[in-house]
Amino acid sequence: MHQILLYADSLSWGIVPTTRQRLPFEQRWPGVMEIGLHAAGQRVRVIEDCLNGRRTVWDDPFKPGRNGLVGLAQRIEIHSPLALVVLMLGTNDFQSMHANNAWHSAQGTATLVNAIRQAPIEPGMPVPPVLIVAPPPIGEPQGPVAPKFVGGRDKCVGHAAALRQTAAELGCTFFDAGAVTPASARDGVHLDADQHRRLGEAMVGVVAPLLPTP
Repeated sequence: MHQILLYADSLSWGIVPTTRQRLPFEQRWPGVMEIGLHAAGQRVRVIEDCLNGRRTVWDDPFKPGRNGLVGLAQRIEIHSPLALVVLMLGTNDFQSMHANNAWHSAQGTATLVNAIRQAPIEPGMPVPPVLIVAPPPIGEPQGPVAPKFVGGRDKCVGHAAALRQTAAELGCTFFDAGAVTPASARDGVHLDADQHRRLGEAMVGVVAPLLPTP
């Protein structure tokens, strides 16, 4: 059975927009993807390492543990051997307390890719390939998350293009989630259940060719 590590934030954790509730596994896009891969004959296990508020390489001044670089190498070590690592981060890099632009966030993702490749895995275990997924662009922030994302819609402009360039430079596969779904209109940041479904179904076709041949 192939293990896929998803390293991500609340968009993949499955938070229900404007609430603190969570969609069940089969409705979250990682679950939709796993179910779809099973249906396509792939024996896979998706390991969800999705933390609300996670940045690429920055700390959250109000909550500890949101720097995605801290402990990443050990997570690779813990879950190896891995057939694939999926990185879908960056949205929180554009929170109102950060002065980041798309280039900064893409450089953060590049730092994470390098950490994955340098992780202290056991001898003989493969260094996993990395799939970089650009999250849907931030819309107009609404509801409880609005103060966190003031200005985020402007700061994230060009994020997908910057990540595509980073992926090309690092030899990673790239996918733009914004090509199949926008962010929820309910809060401008997260995904509704139908948007999770669309993304998960699209990811089946992206991920399947990246897995080792049975």
